Amino acid sequence: MPTPTSPIGVFDSGIGGLSVLQALREVLPGERFVYLADSGNAPYGERGDAFVQARSARITDWMRSQHDVKALVIACNTATAAAIDGLRDGNPGLPIIGVEPALKPAAQHSKTHKVGVIATHGTVGSARFAALQAAHSANTQFVVQACAGLARAIEDSTLPGISAPKNAAQIRALCTQYTNAMGAFGTEPDQIDTLVLGCTHYIFAADTLRSLVGPGIALIDTGTPVARRTYSLLHATGMLRKQSAGAAKEACHLFTTGDVSALRHAASQWLGLPATCARSAAID
Repeated sequence: MPTPTSPIGVFDSGIGGLSVLQALREVLPGERFVYLADSGNAPYGERGDAFVQARSARITDWMRSQHDVKALVIACNTATAAAIDGLRDGNPGLPIIGVEPALKPAAQHSKTHKVGVIATHGTVGSARFAALQAAHSANTQFVVQACAGLARAIEDSTLPGISAPKNAAQIRALCTQYTNAMGAFGTEPDQIDTLVLGCTHYIFAADTLRSLVGPGIALIDTGTPVARRTYSLLHATGMLRKQSAGAAKEACHLFTTGDVSALRHAASQWLGLPATCARSAAID
């Protein structure tokens, strides 16, 4: 059975969830983490619900049996939309926290009441997203854009041997294509003044997106709200690790079903973690 010293499990279809892990480590600096990048099957947003549900269940079993996690964070919008209800039903007693596009805070922030949302096909086509959009559409118009290929291109940026200039050009071309399709960005009436990053990968293209939509446009992601929710759940159940803040900040173990060098590169570049914290995992 998990104890307060047990780790928190985090998984994503690839390296995008590292943005959520980064926020978790900032809000919960005394905790231990196990992160799985299922890069061998990425991106989930371009696979069907049945695959994502089965894969999420298998990863949850691995997290529990191999690492005895005390909570599980699904750091993937697509997996949250497709699988979180089933995972909660199948794992009573395990706190499971998902991510979903931050439509509520975006609607609260927008002055023009027009909010752009970029996400994968799997996310925007889900019933969960439809319900979320409907719940916050009373005073806000959402311009929703599915972005095929963008998560994959960001994931590929960490692969060994990849041409950085070519990859950067591909990411920029995709961002340009999708933001252009959404209409005008700006602070005038009927312009989009807030952009929701509805995939955990997209925060790693934030500089490119900002250069396209302009410096006055707010980019909203989900990492910090998810971290705060995780803290609240653990605090309420007495499962926070009791030790001085920062004592376990390096207690982070990363696994991948794909190229381990890619995960090591991403962890070093985005989280400042040593290469030794990442290794391969076979999860069939």
